[in-house]
Amino acid sequence: MGGIYVHIPFCKSKCTYCDFTSFPDKLCFAEGYMACVYREMAMRKEGLKNHTFESLYIGGGTPSVIDEKYIAMLVAAARKNFNLTPDAEITIEMNPGTVSAGKIDTYLRCGINRFSVGLQTANDAQLRDLGRIHTIKDFLACAKLLKGQNFSADVMIGLKNQTISDIERTIEVAASAGASHISMYALTPEDGTPIYTQYLNGELPDSDEVADMYAAGVKKLKSLGFERYEVSNFCKNGRFSRHNLNYWRRGDYIGFGVAASSCIDNVRLTNTFDLDEYFKCILSSHFAVIDRQEIDKAGREEEFIMLALRTEAGLNLKNFKSQFGCDFPEKYCKAIEKTREYIEVNDNFVKIKEQYLFVQNGIIVEFLRTDEG
Repeated sequence: MGGIYVHIPFCKSKCTYCDFTSFPDKLCFAEGYMACVYREMAMRKEGLKNHTFESLYIGGGTPSVIDEKYIAMLVAAARKNFNLTPDAEITIEMNPGTVSAGKIDTYLRCGINRFSVGLQTANDAQLRDLGRIHTIKDFLACAKLLKGQNFSADVMIGLKNQTISDIERTIEVAASAGASHISMYALTPEDGTPIYTQYLNGELPDSDEVADMYAAGVKKLKSLGFERYEVSNFCKNGRFSRHNLNYWRRGDYIGFGVAASSCIDNVRLTNTFDLDEYFKCILSSHFAVIDRQEIDKAGREEEFIMLALRTEAGLNLKNFKSQFGCDFPEKYCKAIEKTREYIEVNDNFVKIKEQYLFVQNGIIVEFLRTDEG
């Protein structure tokens, strides 16, 4: 099984923290862009005829900013060109400031069954500082339109002037509005973004403060019945993101659109980040790939370890042995010994202890060193 990702690079305005490929001033190109995405899908059809996909994720940018008919046509194109399972999880990202009852109705009728809503924070002043175009009122109106649907809300921590109480309230707002899934992640100030200046000026919470915020957020989420299944992801009633789990399990995925990435049969592909170049390639019936890398066995093993240890379930020892032909505890005995305080090991799995998941990078790196074995 695998996943399909489609990148919609348009938005109303650029958030101050955004480092993604998105264009707030090029919405007029949406129709032509979507036509190219449909064409790119058709171009990939033959090469992927033996693959089955169980998820379609429409991300961005802000997919909900474009006309909903293009989204409906996109879902139809995915079903036409690929083996998308009948019960596939089909997700669309939405900004609460760009939705309407008509859009939601079209999304539901075309088969979208999961919605990822960018809340970020329940503090309007912080939303303005982030450059978000929505308010809490907009989020609540959006949630009302999604009543009874499977929807996720994003919660961001580490913001300027943010307190633990702010985070707890944001989680409460998302949960009470009906979210069955919450992604809670720390702000990453990227060089070149407006918010990076705040980082340089020391206006953002430091790493210890962010760790405390995360711990408080986890506690609040647990109290509301959300179970963590990956470092940044929590859900109720088993409503995890099948698309994201596919990434963490090193499943195949194919990406369409500008800046989209793919990994199919251990070959990694990256599309151009330039919108004009994407148009030129697809309209001349050439793939817009600017980078192609074959992942060797060592690379596959590293990825397996890195991704599995990010999850609550950890690394399955039987799966590791079946894929790589060696015993994980034996090969990585040095790393296990170095990190014994932070991990759990039994006959079935190796996983990072719950209280150390937020700082997993420093633990995982011990298993990626080249002197093992």
